[in-house]
Amino acid sequence: MGALTLFGLFAVVAMLVCYALEDRSHWFVLGFAGACALGSIYGFLQGAWPFGLVEAIWALVALKRWGVRPRSAA
Repeated sequence: MGALTLFGLFAVVAMLVCYALEDRSHWFVLGFAGACALGSIYGFLQGAWPFGLVEAIWALVALKRWGVRPRSAA
């Protein structure tokens, strides 16, 4: 398994974990946004620009959700 594949695997696993834990803290929403950004970078680096574009959009959506989410949510 190459370095790029491992990077992509890390990004997708981070997305899954952060998405699953979003209800525990608003920081997991921010983590999900960051993981989506990593997934976007992976998509562009490996040549699948539609995947990279969609992940970039998801990152922006998650960032907006993090910005409006109450900080006291547990």
